[in-house]
Amino acid sequence: MLVGYSSSSSSSSSSSSASSPPASGDEDGSPAAQEAATQAGSPAALPAPSITAPRLPVPDSVLNMFRDQEEDTVVDDPSKHGGRVRTFAHERGNWATHIYVPYEAQEDFLDLLQVLHAHAQTHVASLTATAEFHISLSQSVILRHHWINPFVQSLKERLSSFHRFICRADQVKIYTNDAKTRTFVGLEVSSGHSQFLELVSEVDKVTEEFNLAPFYKNPSFHLSLAWCVGNLSEKLEGQCLQELQEIVDKFEDSSYLLRIHVADVRCKSGKKVFSFPLR
Repeated sequence: MLVGYSSSSSSSSSSSSASSPPASGDEDGSPAAQEAATQAGSPAALPAPSITAPRLPVPDSVLNMFRDQEEDTVVDDPSKHGGRVRTFAHERGNWATHIYVPYEAQEDFLDLLQVLHAHAQTHVASLTATAEFHISLSQSVILRHHWINPFVQSLKERLSSFHRFICRADQVKIYTNDAKTRTFVGLEVSSGHSQFLELVSEVDKVTEEFNLAPFYKNPSFHLSLAWCVGNLSEKLEGQCLQELQEIVDKFEDSSYLLRIHVADVRCKSGKKVFSFPLR
């Protein structure tokens, strides 16, 4: 490829003509003078500097539009929640998610809980009574924000064919979490176990779609009644467990009281709760 370059004679000629004075009779500001100034690259030929318009403030309605898409930054402080330690670190954009069957406690159930809690505290004084009750159908897993809607939709489709049922939770049992950092007193499900297994089977299919951990093998479905920090299962099992079971068995109308109507499944992701009514 040949590239043409201007000759030295033409360059000097251009320089000479550009530096020559304007023709006689032309005054500064005339078209001829302006053209000569433009060729010479004088300041008069440069465009006027543009004035940048001030940036307008973003309306609050826009700033708040996506505020619910990610949880606020959280600094874990066990002293603010009874010494409990997170099983996984909080990370912005990650939503802790849990699937469960809710249980709305009636006054008689709370009376039973009060008796059980008081007796269990004679063995472990640090036990704290549970305020909300549920039966878990999944482990606590992590969802990215953009996974939540498809995850919930998949759950809705898989649970849509299930019918309501009744179970009974009347067997006292002691549990610890995987990390052995907390101990629980619970009531294990003694009837309705097969229906819960069917629900878990469908929930596991959804978590598998998102490469999340399935529920435990051979799960023990239960309502947690009280908890404490640390692994104190040895203090609660044996004699204490036997005494708690006797309280349950002798409590007035306990056989009716501990029947649970399973009418819906819920999914809690961060602060959002989704409900899936059963047929």
